[in-house]
Amino acid sequence: MARPSLLAHADFRRLWAGDTVSQFGVFIGQFAIPTLAITLLAATPFEVGALSAAETCGFLLVGLPAGVWVDRLRRRPLMLRADLARGALLATIPLAWALGVLTVAQLLVTALLVGVLTVFFDVAYQSYLPALVSRDQLADGNAKLQASQSTAQVTGPAIAGWLVQVVGAANAVLATALGFFASAAALWRIRTVEPEPDRTQRRGMRVEIAEGLRFVLHHRVLRAITGCTATANLFGGVNNAVLMVFLVRELGVVPGLAGALLAMGGIGGVLGALHASWWARRVGQARSIWLVQLVFSPMMLLLPLAGNDWRLAFFALAEGAVGYSAVVYNVAQVSFRQGVCPDHLLGRMNASIRFIVWGTLPLGGLLGGALAEWVGARGALWVGAAGGLLAVLWVLASPLRTLRDLPTEQPRPTSAR
Repeated sequence: MARPSLLAHADFRRLWAGDTVSQFGVFIGQFAIPTLAITLLAATPFEVGALSAAETCGFLLVGLPAGVWVDRLRRRPLMLRADLARGALLATIPLAWALGVLTVAQLLVTALLVGVLTVFFDVAYQSYLPALVSRDQLADGNAKLQASQSTAQVTGPAIAGWLVQVVGAANAVLATALGFFASAAALWRIRTVEPEPDRTQRRGMRVEIAEGLRFVLHHRVLRAITGCTATANLFGGVNNAVLMVFLVRELGVVPGLAGALLAMGGIGGVLGALHASWWARRVGQARSIWLVQLVFSPMMLLLPLAGNDWRLAFFALAEGAVGYSAVVYNVAQVSFRQGVCPDHLLGRMNASIRFIVWGTLPLGGLLGGALAEWVGARGALWVGAAGGLLAVLWVLASPLRTLRDLPTEQPRPTSAR
């Protein structure tokens, strides 16, 4: 008997709608805030890199304890509070600009606080989906949510570029705040009753953090996936820190066109979400995790070859290829993580992995900013592109290389070496 479509699942539709609106706000803000710093506040390349680092260093600061708290609390109310707080914080940016008191320091502090709240939202969100849908629907649910993220990535930068030119970068940040408020409204309408966490099993914070880390690091497949994603994020952070500097300052691209070029990553992501099930059927879910990277990751080397002429096609092609491979990879590995982990460890498992893989992003942002000051934005992109090619070695050296599909039962953990 065929399982019901998730499109008929009212609460999943509400989660999907809330996430989609929030993602639009995120991608508009990720374009508008650095553009504001570059064009209106005359930020240096290192300050732009520090801003990129501030957005993600929350995972280093509170990533591990966040997993414990997520496992101890109901996840939907936690996501609601995070959405409302992020919206309120971001709304202070256009207010400060209107009053003439906006500074790079405020952008850094706001980005840091929003990043900390994002830690709680993301860990709770990935841990909440298995409570909302059945385990055999996780891959379908993750593919739909990845498609929404990629669609927002396609149009978000283009919309942001248009908004920056029409109403200014500070006012464009309002779209991010409104997106978080709209996401909270959609989450509030979910009617599925979330089980109350078992309070009798609570132990010390340190013990519970260690249990989550041990599950991830002693599991051969999870360990390889974590190392692969962390390496990709480190060098992706280098690229992300300098992309706007490269386009706007070195190539002289106007904000509207820069937004359209960055949107190519989202177009690739949409195609990746649509093709994720094709990869799983034709080459196998486990095999697709490393094969898609081998095929598409070398395209990153086209990024630093771009110029303000026909060579902008290199930039667009590279962004599209990276977006495509990242989504195919993420649908497979996130679905596996959710399916293999016991319910009581979901928050800590997701937090442990996020702590490691997102913790490399601020390091990459700082490295990218420093490299841009030293060898220029184009030189920093060469380092990011070349380093990103190393990520696939983690999964090639793991049992995934010899598997066609991911195991349907939880693999036996092995000792970390």
